[in-house]
Amino acid sequence: MNKSGPRRGRRPGGPDTRVAILDVARRRFLEDGYHAVTLRSIAGEAEVDLALISYYFGSKKGLFGAALALGANPAEVLARVVAEGDLSTFPERVIRQVLAVWDDPVTGPPLLAMLKSAIDDDSLGGLVKEAVEREIVDRIAGLVQGREARQRAASFTTVVAGLIATRYLLRLEPIVSMTTDEVVRFVSPQLRQALRGPGRPAPNARPAGRPAPSR
Repeated sequence: MNKSGPRRGRRPGGPDTRVAILDVARRRFLEDGYHAVTLRSIAGEAEVDLALISYYFGSKKGLFGAALALGANPAEVLARVVAEGDLSTFPERVIRQVLAVWDDPVTGPPLLAMLKSAIDDDSLGGLVKEAVEREIVDRIAGLVQGREARQRAASFTTVVAGLIATRYLLRLEPIVSMTTDEVVRFVSPQLRQALRGPGRPAPNARPAGRPAPSR
């Protein structure tokens, strides 16, 4: 005789199971950093067999890559900014959103731990590189479009990455002590030039070789 009622035990395999694993993995990687998280702990929290994670993702690095591709914090932040679609204020909005996430005492330390892990682990660094190219550079290139859009998007990303490295990893002064408004004022012109590309001076800029007007 069959008994009715809810089933107990581990979650069976299926599309919902994969989504549940990724939801747990993405949150845990952001909260605890890459090295501190184990596949066994993710399996336990998602209520699935450990073998099921290996079946879907192959390894811890495979799971991390899949979770990151679904929109880890930096990609989600950028997606919100890109969705607004206004290129005239895009550099300023990106800086403010990046600083809001990295300065936050809850979201900042896990991101820094993830960055350090990517530097120490070549395989993980490759996964982060792939995610940045797909989720950040390609998104910006789609926004700016036009000639050399991807090169301009990559240059823009380089400036943002340099800001993150100097402010949070190296803690370089005076960058680390600047207010958000100060960072916007000093860094946004570089981002705007990166979006324009080489050979396109900022408005009111003097052509090379032309002297400044006399006073």
